[in-house]
Amino acid sequence: MHWSMNTLPLPPYVDLGVHSLNGLFWTLLLLFLWHCYRMGSDLQIPGHSRAGKLKSGSRRSMMSLGGGSAGTKSSARAKLSRSDQITPFISMEIEEDEELGQGYLTPVLSHTLFPVQASAEAKKLYRALQEYAKRYSWVGMGRIHKGLREQVRLNDLSAIQKPHLFFLPDVPSVPFFPRDAHRHDIEVLEANYSKILAEFKTVYQQGIDSKLGWTFLGPKGQVVFPLYSAGVCVAGNCRSCPSTYRTLLSLRTFISSNTLGSAGFWLLGPGATLGSSYGPTNTRLRCHLGLQTPSLCELVVGGEPQCWSEGHCLLVDDSFLHSVSHKGPQDAGPRVILSVDLWHPNVAAAERQALDFMFSPEL
Repeated sequence: MHWSMNTLPLPPYVDLGVHSLNGLFWTLLLLFLWHCYRMGSDLQIPGHSRAGKLKSGSRRSMMSLGGGSAGTKSSARAKLSRSDQITPFISMEIEEDEELGQGYLTPVLSHTLFPVQASAEAKKLYRALQEYAKRYSWVGMGRIHKGLREQVRLNDLSAIQKPHLFFLPDVPSVPFFPRDAHRHDIEVLEANYSKILAEFKTVYQQGIDSKLGWTFLGPKGQVVFPLYSAGVCVAGNCRSCPSTYRTLLSLRTFISSNTLGSAGFWLLGPGATLGSSYGPTNTRLRCHLGLQTPSLCELVVGGEPQCWSEGHCLLVDDSFLHSVSHKGPQDAGPRVILSVDLWHPNVAAAERQALDFMFSPEL
């Protein structure tokens, strides 16, 4: 029997040539691979599925199991027993995800309770943060929220860095920071060194008396002439040092709006030693401009010793364990520095605004 080519389904492609057949072959191959991919994606992988979330293919398979024979029911029981064995892995994964949920978006996505064992100060700060977020936004507040929740655990640890008031997590810290961290502000302070020193000598020669604006810090030979105290300008002292006051206002990162920030002349007499202590927070750096630095004066921060130099600045993270000593002779005179609190360079602008609200002198 003679078969005509017209009865076969291929004549159009034969007429079109070999290239069209190759194109058809590759098209069918891609469709087959796509079909295999979709079939494979419907299969559940043990240990990666969540309880209570079954896909459509899985539901259909469970329905078919329910309507099968006795042998099918026994196989279904076997599968159920195997599913019971992998249940711990599923629950562990869920718990792990919950632990991961304690991240930066926790204030937005949940209503987690603040730790009951937190101090009264920490609870006050948390209420201030909630009030700030109510007025503005939770955006950018993840690290602050996390820091307030972990402050209780931090206080129980023995560490070389342990701020006693507020710790901002995920902030890179070292005991002494390089000048590049606040190059502008350091250059401004050092450029005005001679004016600042002259104004200090003027107020120092008038005598050290509390009636003249000086503050005595215990019987350890330390005296302070504050220009800013806990975020509040000491107007009388600033009028006595107008050039120094204008210099402070020209700094870009000076903390002048909350209780974490201060500035002033710090004196330490010969033979005095300030024992090891921690600063209140790691969100700031203390900039020390050396005005009068006798020999044998030393600052140890985080186990690293440093000495001041007249006319030059040191950037210190005082949230590390630190101590100060002046072991020079009595005739050497006091060690004198201008101490200025600056924002840590890794604290974002939104976080600075929130901290200004939380640590406002008016609260």
